[in-house]
Amino acid sequence: MADTRTASAADPHDRRVEAGFVGEVLATESQAILAFSERLKRGEVASLHAALDLLEACKGHVVVSGMGKSGLIGAKISASLSSLGQPSHFVHPAEAVHGDLGSIRPDDVVMLLSWSGETQEVVALASILKMDGIPTIGLSGKAKSSLARASTVHVDLGDITEACPLNLAPTASTTLTLAVGDAIALALAQRRDFGKDDFHKHHPGGMLGAGLRPVTEVLRFRVGQNLAAVPDTSTVRDALRAAGEGRRAGAIVLVDGAGRLSGIFTDGDLRRHVNSGALAVLDAPIAGVMTRHPATLSVDSLVRDAVQMVQERRLDEIPVVDRDGRPVGLVDVQDLIAMRVVKE
Repeated sequence: MADTRTASAADPHDRRVEAGFVGEVLATESQAILAFSERLKRGEVASLHAALDLLEACKGHVVVSGMGKSGLIGAKISASLSSLGQPSHFVHPAEAVHGDLGSIRPDDVVMLLSWSGETQEVVALASILKMDGIPTIGLSGKAKSSLARASTVHVDLGDITEACPLNLAPTASTTLTLAVGDAIALALAQRRDFGKDDFHKHHPGGMLGAGLRPVTEVLRFRVGQNLAAVPDTSTVRDALRAAGEGRRAGAIVLVDGAGRLSGIFTDGDLRRHVNSGALAVLDAPIAGVMTRHPATLSVDSLVRDAVQMVQERRLDEIPVVDRDGRPVGLVDVQDLIAMRVVKE
């Protein structure tokens, strides 16, 4: 007999069950991280600090190695280290013992990942490196394991239960390993006073790098070059003439007698006045129609500050002022769009 239940009658129950299961998976994985964090607070993982001591003294690369899922996690940890200023690369443990040992040099430190601590290829690599006198950091969930015995420093991640109902698929263990690897990379960067400027040097491309650039580096309209600082005693007509013809900014920056920014008058302001029938606005003092005390960026601002201001305040033009309040340029939203840090 055919099942006459509708999808709408069955789905809500199925979705609730599924949502509950997914929630349990997430809770199990988060609990693994929380449990390790609590062990750290109680001082039960002193080896983590010893591992950071080794990494801080590293004069070469931090080489990361692991098999299977641990290898995938290791590649991400290696990328995080490189991103935060520590040269690093990943080496597959099986390939290392079959000819790639040359990629590990005497000044390097090797981080070895194996949740069981008994992965044959990883343990073999640890043993070879021990004989060669190359310092190693083992990360596993077993305090008493072959990897722990072969490593210079071993970080015991603790005995946890996988999120997999069969307690077989690497889930909570890989999540914890990745989280600890990220924490190690960040703690190492903190020890070395790795700052915003350093981060920008390692991320010259993409949103991360673009957002950390000084806003003064990306100004297309600069006072004294292609942007006039117009006295706020001018009429609108004179201010428009002073702004020039051809490619010009979407706003006029107005200054007081001391040269400090006193307001802006945008193309949008002009359109609104003209469309309202106030043609006489052209001969009116611009001080009466300009936007006083506009939002500004400083010469110390970053591109990400401009992006935040555009997104939060819906601004198209933002004056940039020096420490004395004098305009040095104008950020145009079209320039941010061209940089792909703001969407149209």
